[in-house]
Amino acid sequence: MSTKICAEADIAVDSPMRVVVDGIAVAVVKDSAGTVHAIGDTCTHGDISLSEGFVEDGTLECWAHGSKFELTTGKPLTLPAYEPVPVFRVEIIDGDVFVDTSDVLASN
Repeated sequence: MSTKICAEADIAVDSPMRVVVDGIAVAVVKDSAGTVHAIGDTCTHGDISLSEGFVEDGTLECWAHGSKFELTTGKPLTLPAYEPVPVFRVEIIDGDVFVDTSDVLASN
């Protein structure tokens, strides 16, 4: 089931935002093309919030150790992380952003 998290206008481009949906921490990102992504907010290398990191070229970089995760697949592109983060379904309905944490699109 999708949960409304905010208005799309509330999400700044390339500026991650942390939300909690059904007890799951999620990093929500609007990339430079305007696409909204939702991935697991916790870096798989350490217990670090990815929403405090940096968005660049379709990735979200953990600020602590530099692992970069693809926004579309959750795959880590750089060490020290080697496990992916989950990617969740996002819907934009009437200008509002909905995330479904029960619908994991990718996590491998």
